[in-house]
Amino acid sequence: MSYEKLAKEIVEGVGGEKNVDSLVHCATRLRFVLKDNAKADKAKLEKTDGIITVKENGGQFQVVIGNTVPEVYAAIGKVSGILDESGSGAKEKSDSGKKGLGNVIEVISSIFAPLMGVMAGAGILKGLLLIASNFGWLDKVGSTYTILYAAADALFYFLPIMLAVTTARKFGGNTFTAVTIAGALLYPSVIELKNAGPAADFFGIPVIMMSYSSTVIPIILAVIVMSKLEKFCNRVIHESVKNFVTPLISLVVMVPLTLMVFGPFGVYVGNGIAAALLAAFSFSPLIAGAILGATWQMLVIFGVHWGLIPVFINNIAVYGKDGIKPAATASVFAQAGASLGVMLRTKNKKLRTLAGSTTLSALFGITEPAVYGVTLPLKRPFIAGIIGGAVGGAIIGQAGTQAFASGAPGLLTLPIFYGPGGQGFPGLIMGITASFVVSAVLTYILGFKDPVEEEHTAKTAADKGNNPAHTDGKASDKALSPLSGTVVPLTEVPDPAFASEAMGKGVAIEPATGRIVAPFDGTVTVAFKKKHALAVVSDKGAEILVHVGIDTVKLDGQYFTSHIQEGDRVKAGQLLLEFDVEKIKAAGYDTVTPIIVTNSHDYTDVLPLQQGKVREGDELLQIIGGGDETDVQ
Repeated sequence: MSYEKLAKEIVEGVGGEKNVDSLVHCATRLRFVLKDNAKADKAKLEKTDGIITVKENGGQFQVVIGNTVPEVYAAIGKVSGILDESGSGAKEKSDSGKKGLGNVIEVISSIFAPLMGVMAGAGILKGLLLIASNFGWLDKVGSTYTILYAAADALFYFLPIMLAVTTARKFGGNTFTAVTIAGALLYPSVIELKNAGPAADFFGIPVIMMSYSSTVIPIILAVIVMSKLEKFCNRVIHESVKNFVTPLISLVVMVPLTLMVFGPFGVYVGNGIAAALLAAFSFSPLIAGAILGATWQMLVIFGVHWGLIPVFINNIAVYGKDGIKPAATASVFAQAGASLGVMLRTKNKKLRTLAGSTTLSALFGITEPAVYGVTLPLKRPFIAGIIGGAVGGAIIGQAGTQAFASGAPGLLTLPIFYGPGGQGFPGLIMGITASFVVSAVLTYILGFKDPVEEEHTAKTAADKGNNPAHTDGKASDKALSPLSGTVVPLTEVPDPAFASEAMGKGVAIEPATGRIVAPFDGTVTVAFKKKHALAVVSDKGAEILVHVGIDTVKLDGQYFTSHIQEGDRVKAGQLLLEFDVEKIKAAGYDTVTPIIVTNSHDYTDVLPLQQGKVREGDELLQIIGGGDETDVQ
């Protein structure tokens, strides 16, 4: 694969360089903040070789690459001007104006994502040293252990300095001023003030001295405010002196302000959040572990798991260990098990190969390829993974397993859970084993709609053509267009459930008028109370779902008028539903309307008969039956 070619396609797909406010990457994703998401071609990107999927979560436009994301990120730096000269951050800074939780998650992920790789490496080393000391392989007072432990612990001890760099880049502040402020928090004489007692003051104002090594919130708050102060100073101070006067003002104002306000506030808030979560685990570690084990991958899908990363780090900094993160590990191994179950059950060679490779990557902590490429599109395996995660999380929670260093959950990072005496570590092994096995077995037992390979389909169709008595499928059928508009390929519908054809084959139509008519003679099997969708089964057995727009269920029936009830007999062309296209669009909803043959698996194929403009009542879909292909057009 040419990373530079892929990088160019990605930059073009997100709307070009000028549409990018900022870009960072984590273990598997490129995380863009775009000026206008509408300028990005999500459907085209998802079809691009080298891209697993595309998600819009937490205020970010996320391009999921997989394990090669660092190479693609570096290539973007070579083929575009998006990254700064060091290739480690975006030149332009986000000021998108997004509000609420999405903005908070976007900020947290942008600040922590650049550190996750080295944090995982340092965490593994720290865990290995814990094991070596527990088994007596290395003496804790020896120079070898001291040197290796310094390598493992330096990132965490000086974490405020690292976060000062990433936060300054995120908010457009001066990196060196931000690092200087962080350095002041860790300066030896400041630490001595804390150790000497509570008598510190600043011009007579009492200062509550805290320990800031390994802290998260204080420096982030300080650098955010510093960035705003810098911008103000640079506007009002003359250019001839602002290069040194602005940093002077920033240091004189921000260091005391951080020690007096942001530092204590951040420490108290971090400790408070950690205490609340620890209280939940103390109340019922089994239930709390089960909930986190079940939901962690769902948090990852929506990108909100970043909100818990600072809590994990804060617990390790304050208490020396974290009892929350281990339960999340069960969720990772559960998705690996579900992917293995797919590999063992599927008869599709391509899916078997994909499931095998994603099982391996998930075992090492990279679950996105397994989730987006295998378990989530097949639905039941993902649910099996949730159940397996709950079982494993409950075992781990009840065992009281602790994490003693940071790192993405996976086989390589298991040493971070091995503390003094190894207490809780057997419970972790039992938990991740249970989550893996339960998910794999459930996936195999529950099954899934196995995609039929193209060559198998062709062979089956040929065999049936040579053997007229072979009639194991339904008879062929034909569906008329239920509305007027422009035909859109199903793969371009901005909803993965439809675009992946997981719900069945068909097409979509961008409506020109707000009328839905019956596609054939049949019976209404579903008439949703929200009126946004309906289903009709033909007299020959083909089941058609018409879903007006994307997420229009949230309109709660507004702008829709239904003319049918479930169980009604209808004739082809009969009016079933009316809706106001313009008002739905004005409310912010996409009106593209999927027309799906929901029992596509009962047929050899479903073929679109129209392109471009289509009118209500035109022949739209040819549904090829198991034993009657004579009327294929």
